[in-house]
Amino acid sequence: MGVIKKIFSQSRRSPEDGIFFDEMKKLLGFNPIDLAHYRKAFTHRSSNKVDSNGTPVNYERLEFLGDAMLGSVIAAHLFTEAPTGDEGYLTKMRSKIVSREHLNELGRDLNLIHWVESKVSAQHFGENIHGNLFEAFVGAIYLDRGFAYCEKFIHKKVVIPYVDIAKLEGKVISYKSLLIEWCQKEKKKFNFEVYEDNGMEGQRYFGVKLKIDGKIIAKARATSKKKAEEKASQRAYFAFQEKINIK
Repeated sequence: MGVIKKIFSQSRRSPEDGIFFDEMKKLLGFNPIDLAHYRKAFTHRSSNKVDSNGTPVNYERLEFLGDAMLGSVIAAHLFTEAPTGDEGYLTKMRSKIVSREHLNELGRDLNLIHWVESKVSAQHFGENIHGNLFEAFVGAIYLDRGFAYCEKFIHKKVVIPYVDIAKLEGKVISYKSLLIEWCQKEKKKFNFEVYEDNGMEGQRYFGVKLKIDGKIIAKARATSKKKAEEKASQRAYFAFQEKINIK
């Protein structure tokens, strides 16, 4: 009965669904079954879609599910591949693999933004939309094909091409956290002076001066306070690189 139902649904697939099916199959590496999950994974909240119960239809809830799937598969992989690593080590390594920066990279590599349905122009999306879409896509896979296929996709798209434990051990995921930890360890006083720095571009920018023991060590400018602080911390890190223990 299930096979008959599947064949029947395929025969009634619209030309648009047929194209979307082929695109998803190529992206996944296996056949999708329920295209609705994948369409939802690419539906931005600005579309203002709701279901028959009035519940918003967008990818935000799928992000939560995909994040959990990613975390569990990566955790299991690290548990097997790093048998001597303690809980702290495994947690830190998992954080490096599923960092927002890395998820954004994955989303960009797969060009997931190509399928987004939105009433907002793509140029107005924040950088994190790439990672958000990747998490939502993983969530859609889980709902459509279950954990085994979800795990298969994560291994193919994340673990095999990107997870090199030796390289990840030396990767810094937050220069700000690293610098703060070093300052606290060395009993150095630090502070970030943040100010608006709009310049002539017509876009809102924030400037940051990072001071350590009252001396300006680094300056940076970005479109958010968080990014400006991280950029300034990165510059300060290179100034003190030989003194900071990154292990």
